[in-house]
Amino acid sequence: MSVSSNHQVVLKSRPVGVPQAHHFEIREADVPDLRDGEFLVRNEFLSVDPAMRGWVNAAANYSQPVQVGEVMRAFAAGRVVTSRHPDYPEGTAVMGLLGWQEFAVSDGSNIRRKIKETDLSLSLSLGVLGLNGITAYFGLTAAGEPQQGETVVVSTAAGAVGSIVGQLARLHGCRTVGITGGETKRRLCLDEFGYDAAIDYREPGLEAALREACPDGVDVYFDNTSGPISDTVLPMINRHARIVICGTASIQNWDPWPQGPRVDRLLLNKSARMMGFLAFDYEHRYEEAIAFLAPLVREGKLHFREEILDGLEAAPGSIADLYESRNLGKRLIRLI
Repeated sequence: MSVSSNHQVVLKSRPVGVPQAHHFEIREADVPDLRDGEFLVRNEFLSVDPAMRGWVNAAANYSQPVQVGEVMRAFAAGRVVTSRHPDYPEGTAVMGLLGWQEFAVSDGSNIRRKIKETDLSLSLSLGVLGLNGITAYFGLTAAGEPQQGETVVVSTAAGAVGSIVGQLARLHGCRTVGITGGETKRRLCLDEFGYDAAIDYREPGLEAALREACPDGVDVYFDNTSGPISDTVLPMINRHARIVICGTASIQNWDPWPQGPRVDRLLLNKSARMMGFLAFDYEHRYEEAIAFLAPLVREGKLHFREEILDGLEAAPGSIADLYESRNLGKRLIRLI
């Protein structure tokens, strides 16, 4: 396939806090000729993830910030259309950090996996069978270590990660309690994702509602939010509770550092464990997670939602919407 030009979303200016549409611009660039050991991917789906906020802010977190003028870092799924690499022949379906762009040249170093589930939509490799599903699987099983009969509480429970965490916890024989924003998402948690109880944090009385939903306390807290929601959950943890820090969506800005309750005494008194979790630490075990999740998807035992926006022009404003809870399901950009 002969390709000469490529449309890309690049970082136009450095945001403080949540990136908005005006921080990006779409440009046209030439597609370079392939060298030996390289291949060209035509992206079909681009991922939109909360982690992108950290990727474009000035302070480095677990990865260096995207530089102004660079293509926006993003996971994408597509197919090899031209190849000079023996391991990636034309037609190979791949998922990796290919960026917000129509085409990506790769030598394989930024490919996370070859997609083997060809009977399923390529989009799933960015959601339930991608980083979201992998995060849920290892975050819950390896970090949360749920045991039958325990109570698992999940914040952003209707989200792309949280919804999977809740369902996997149910498969482990746990009581599941979801915390989400708005009645639509609360009903989604109950009716589609099978939570035993679901709470709308926007309604008054969060603490009372949580105590009613967790009469035996909290054994595992899968935290995607930080902030006031977590401040309410943590005093309810049981002895030897496990708190998994997967996200901090409620904190808009880390400069100045936000102040809040100290958790040290809670952890000490309950002999509890709090740990941060990054799915990248389990990259060598991704296939284990996919092998567990894919059959559940095929059998209809693992439910998920996708919210697909069409066209590259939808990308610049798509991150901000995540922090306004405007999405229902895994957000994706479809290019073809």
